[in-house]
Amino acid sequence: MRVLGVDPGLTRCGLGVVDGGSGRGVSCVAVDVVRSSPEVALGQRLVAVADVVERWIAEHSPDVVAIERVFSQHNVRTAMGTAQVGGVVALVATRRDLPVAFHTPSEVKAAVTGSGRAGKQQVTAMVSRLLTLPTPPKPPDAADALALAVCHLWRAPMAARLADAQLRSAQRARSHRARLAAAARRTGRRA
Repeated sequence: MRVLGVDPGLTRCGLGVVDGGSGRGVSCVAVDVVRSSPEVALGQRLVAVADVVERWIAEHSPDVVAIERVFSQHNVRTAMGTAQVGGVVALVATRRDLPVAFHTPSEVKAAVTGSGRAGKQQVTAMVSRLLTLPTPPKPPDAADALALAVCHLWRAPMAARLADAQLRSAQRARSHRARLAAAARRTGRRA
């Protein structure tokens, strides 16, 4: 499976493509950061990010796009920009018929480092180690994008199994309720 990880941001938007197969083996395909100046109009900044994401999807052919979910930030303006970029990336991916997954920062940190409270340096160090990169990706947005992709590769199989188990459980519950209702109707007729 190939995952495009996106650490959304208006000034710096991290992009990372990671390949993974069965097990926990992962490899880096590409990593970069899209930069835009705060002096440029918001719409133009969003278009610039969308254009680069479209090129990356065309060039790297990911199977899924994993985006960091805006969880909480103290700066409302930063949170708004991050959410807007995340929405644009989700739109671009959906128009290309790619599934989109959102992961919180703590989920990503926990998947990659083992701690949901890990710092940027820990995430960068673990991403470098996991992907056997010769040098740590810079800035941290690039490492975060790779971490998002790795997180999705490792969490997606578990999430799929959980969803499948929930579906089977719901089907069994419906079947059981139907049998109980049929038994109640038969019992009611005999009385």
